[in-house]
Amino acid sequence: MHTQEIEVTTPDGPMPVYEALPDGAPKGAVVVIQEAFGVNPHIEDVTRRFADAGYLAVAPHIFHRSGGGIVEYGDFEKVIPHFQALSDEKILQDVDAALALVAGHGVGPERSAIVGFCFGGRVTFLAAVSRSLAAGVGFYGGGIVSGRSGAMPALVDRIPKMSTPWLGLFGDKDAHISIDDVETLRSALADAPVDAEIVRYQEADHGFHCDARESYHAESSADAWGRTLAWIESHLG
Repeated sequence: MHTQEIEVTTPDGPMPVYEALPDGAPKGAVVVIQEAFGVNPHIEDVTRRFADAGYLAVAPHIFHRSGGGIVEYGDFEKVIPHFQALSDEKILQDVDAALALVAGHGVGPERSAIVGFCFGGRVTFLAAVSRSLAAGVGFYGGGIVSGRSGAMPALVDRIPKMSTPWLGLFGDKDAHISIDDVETLRSALADAPVDAEIVRYQEADHGFHCDARESYHAESSADAWGRTLAWIESHLG
């Protein structure tokens, strides 16, 4: 495996991207979308895990418009300025720049997936209803049913336009995303024009996949990771 941080061009200036290249020819690509805390060591580790699984994996630094860097877990006061610099339009510009990067390696959108966590979980849904990719997976992504702000509104009404198969992974103990919202999303996805699935973990909290957080839940994380790889592989194939 080879890893590096490079810069790509966006309409709002250069954006750093953490890139992990697998040994040998990649079987596809995965765009990894950060939590609300930036491309931190956990997100870099997830990116390398996809490379270990045979994918060209890239993690764009979505906070590049507001100074970049990372925020400590739980320090939401420092997250706010980063979110204020964003909108769904700008987020999609960053996703497109990451997809252009992997396309430069010879992997087109039909062989590319997007996987995100927390804030990034919602981004995967935004991509699924806005772009045609092989697959999308969202871990505990809030704001899909209820919206986050005027610049990042609810997305559930856009399901009829969904063109990327999407898997949503949620924890029942997540105080940030209600079970009612998850079930509302499940019901709405029943009419999606592509494959879509919701999985709930009874003992999992928000951030259950991140082994750097107190909310890490090993059993749920292992199952979710296995489902993620299987979802991507089945839709790439």
